Amino acid sequence: MNPAAILTRLGDRAGKVGPLPPVEAWHPEHCGEMDLVIRADGRWVHEGTPIGRARLVHMLSRVMRREPDGSYCLVTPAEKVTIQVEDRPFLAVDCSRVESKPDQTQPGQAAPGEAEPQPQPDIWQLVTDQGDIVRLEGDTRLTLSETPDGLWLPEAPVRFGLAARLHRNLYYRLLEEAEMRELDNGDQALGFMSDGHWQMLGVLSARDLDT
Repeated sequence: MNPAAILTRLGDRAGKVGPLPPVEAWHPEHCGEMDLVIRADGRWVHEGTPIGRARLVHMLSRVMRREPDGSYCLVTPAEKVTIQVEDRPFLAVDCSRVESKPDQTQPGQAAPGEAEPQPQPDIWQLVTDQGDIVRLEGDTRLTLSETPDGLWLPEAPVRFGLAARLHRNLYYRLLEEAEMRELDNGDQALGFMSDGHWQMLGVLSARDLDT
C-alpha cells in the first residue's frame, strides 16, 4: 500500500474520539517512509505542504510511536511507515497546578498510634498541542535535551516513547515559578517542585554567574 494513503484512511476517522489505539501492541510490516515531517515549531508538513486539517493531525498523532532505534513511525494494524521529526513530536503549550486535597483530619485528631496526616504535594500538569495531559508525578519528570538550535530546553514524556518540548511561552511562564538550587559543581539549577519531585528547567553555569 502506498504509505501516503495512510493520510486518507486516517482522515476518514479523524473525528472519532476515545481511548488511544494500542499502537505499542501492533507489529505490522514496515511499508517504507512517508514524506511527512513534524517541524520543531509543531507544524506537520506532508510533501512540502503543511497539513491544515487539525483533526487529521490529531488522528495521526494518536497512531504515532517511537521505535527502539529512535526513529518515528505511524502505525496501524496493517502497516507501519517512518516519518521525520525535527525535534520532538509534541509541544507542551499550557500548564496548571492541581492543588492537593486538604486533609479533613485536624491536627491532634489522629487515632492513637497513628501518625499525623501530612499534606500532599501539589502536582503540575502540562497540556500538549494535541490535547494530551501530562501530569508531572511519579517518574514522569522534565528532563533537559538539546534542540536543533543547540539550546538545552526541557521536555516531558508523553506516551509510546514520544516527548513534548516545552513551548517558549510556557517555558517562560514556568520560569516565573522557578527556584534556584546549587549543584555540587557550583552550577545553579532552575526548576520547581511537582508531586514532591524536582522538575528541571535549566542550569546556569558557575562560570557564567561569575561574569
